[in-house]
Amino acid sequence: MGKVRVTGRLSTTDGQAAVNISVYVKGTNYATKTDASGAFTLLLPSGNYDVVFKCLGVIEQHKEISVASPEDLDLGEIQLKATYYDLKEVVVTGQYEPQSLRNSVYRIRTINQEQILARASTNVENILNTELGIRFSNDMALGESGIELMGMGGRNVKVLLDGLPLVDRGDLNQSLSQIDANTIERVEIVEGPMAVSYGTDALAGVINIITKKGGGDGLSLSARLQEESAAKKYDFLDHNGIHNANFNAFWQNKGWNIGASLSRNNFGGYQGNGDIKWMPKKQWFGSGSLGYTGNNWDVYYRLDKNDEDILNMGVLNTNTYRQSQVNYVTDRWTHQLQGTYQVNQQLSLNLAGSFQDYSRNTRSVIHDYRNNTTEQSTSVGAQDTSTFLTTVIRTTAQYTVSDRIALQPGVEFRSDKSTGRRIDGEPRINDYAFFISSEMKLMEALLIRPGFRFIHNSVYDAPPVIPSLNTKWQLSDQLDLRASYGRGFRSPALRELYFVFFDSNHSIQGNQLLKAEHSDSYQASVHWVGITQQAFRWQSAVNTFYSDFRNQITLGIDPNNAQIYTYLNVDKFRTAGGTWENTLGYKNLLTKVGFSYIGRYNELAGEVGDVPSMRWSPEVNATINYNVPKWKAGVNLYYKFNGKRTGFTAVSETDGNITDVNRYEIQEFNMADLTLNKQLINGLVLSAGVRNLFNVTDLRNTSLGEGGAHNTGAGPIPISYGRSYFMGLKYDVKVTNRN
Repeated sequence: MGKVRVTGRLSTTDGQAAVNISVYVKGTNYATKTDASGAFTLLLPSGNYDVVFKCLGVIEQHKEISVASPEDLDLGEIQLKATYYDLKEVVVTGQYEPQSLRNSVYRIRTINQEQILARASTNVENILNTELGIRFSNDMALGESGIELMGMGGRNVKVLLDGLPLVDRGDLNQSLSQIDANTIERVEIVEGPMAVSYGTDALAGVINIITKKGGGDGLSLSARLQEESAAKKYDFLDHNGIHNANFNAFWQNKGWNIGASLSRNNFGGYQGNGDIKWMPKKQWFGSGSLGYTGNNWDVYYRLDKNDEDILNMGVLNTNTYRQSQVNYVTDRWTHQLQGTYQVNQQLSLNLAGSFQDYSRNTRSVIHDYRNNTTEQSTSVGAQDTSTFLTTVIRTTAQYTVSDRIALQPGVEFRSDKSTGRRIDGEPRINDYAFFISSEMKLMEALLIRPGFRFIHNSVYDAPPVIPSLNTKWQLSDQLDLRASYGRGFRSPALRELYFVFFDSNHSIQGNQLLKAEHSDSYQASVHWVGITQQAFRWQSAVNTFYSDFRNQITLGIDPNNAQIYTYLNVDKFRTAGGTWENTLGYKNLLTKVGFSYIGRYNELAGEVGDVPSMRWSPEVNATINYNVPKWKAGVNLYYKFNGKRTGFTAVSETDGNITDVNRYEIQEFNMADLTLNKQLINGLVLSAGVRNLFNVTDLRNTSLGEGGAHNTGAGPIPISYGRSYFMGLKYDVKVTNRN
């Protein structure tokens, strides 16, 4: 006898779609999850069943149904005993299965789709740059940006796309600027080491970019066009300014889903004061997905393609009228395959894998304006192709021993290979890991999660075991306490070991004698739910952290040649600090206000006279969102104050010993954006606003020479090209299936 197709849609008490809710039939292996529209499908034989709707830590609701073949059964709309406010912050990063933010043992910050759309963001940097503890840096010579999280940056911040790591060519997190913001559903930020769950490179924390997965049965279409100036420079659709366009389509029917997206993001560049230049950048993003959801299993394949061309125009030689032109061309392919299988109510299996083919091409020419001719440059490093191939395979199992104990064992394999003129040979690093964690409810209010990861690295001797311990204690209905400890390990990357990079802007030599980094991190936080009435909401969270790093890898200057950098180990580096975040809502007004105070200790400070062991820097941020339902409009203000920062650069002898230090200080600054959104007709939204209200461009960077430090490294730090203005249109349409 055939099975009957049982469908339905879950909604909250305030009429919103209940997304990512577990739906299973009690006493059987039939299980699924709701999609972005709250819809679900089960294939069941005839009989009577108890269907359970569950979101960990939020709700568990039952519905008795009777199934009779051969007609399909539509349960219609089912209202859950929860509000959208309760369910919207369901998180997946580091979890056994999706669960409420409050019930997670990890401290996770989320930036949801509402916030991304309200801000009219066209890149990941704009989504993140007003978050506490996050700062961006810019490499003007390569047109790239890096990110710092809670005092640590570079390779210590792991960037994930749907839970799988993205490859980066160098010290900066180029992958963040090569993600299409139009495809992002939300961002989850986990502070502190996540080495047990995600392995190396996760000492400072994890930024997980989660992409859109469709919106229920039928065809969903969306289109977007947004134009933005670069300071006062702008040309419609091309040249000066930023020009973003996107088209997205998603179809779903009877378990099958197909998606496609195409985006163009072009920046015309900007010439600032002196030699500081924001280089023109052209980006194309394409993605496609294919998936199928069965009764107790689903499989999903996604392909992302990114083409990027950054143009670096050299200074015109007025004597010869010759000018260099360098194109940095990126070609990135990212394949992902993910699947889950619900063996029974106690056991589920997950498989995730990715293959990334990332190449960076340098193409240099010299143009002669007198003769109007162009020739290939023969300078060192003028022509180059570097290729990075990364394979990641990850398998985990979730086994529920009882109502109080759950286990998650898993295995992971990662292989990194690189080739190119700037790579010494064709090196490969393989990393094998087995990890296991357990979530135990010792009492109704106390949850602990110990974990261990065992690593074998083909290049470095990893610690025999990496432990972690996360705890959550619900002190009352309004108050939660979290505390955690995590060990971190990071082996040197291919670039740090084997990279040889010499051109007109950079001179970097890899160091194959580097040691692996290690860390110990501690965190504690208190979250007060406070008041959650319909008209007024108030939540507050206080978080403290301390991290101790050994053998931190940093760039150092060769004293025999001030133009050459190499990688060195700094024996000790520490970060510490705290944050205080508040969320207040009243009717249609939502306000978030936060403060952080983060200190950084670097052993290099001991080389520079009388310098405090910790250098502290404050941050303040605020978000104000006000909606006017009558006008179908909203006003959104985003603000952040970034305090003064002190840093150090090592100078070493050729044997790797640190002999001298440069100390520098970067001034404080304020950033703010203002956005207006207005629905013109059903599905069509107009966005307009101002970015960088305070017109910040370059920061003062002062070299401090006490204690014998060199007076190098001073000069302006580029932050932005100044105040800019934007306007955009976004149109969404849904065509539902009619049976």
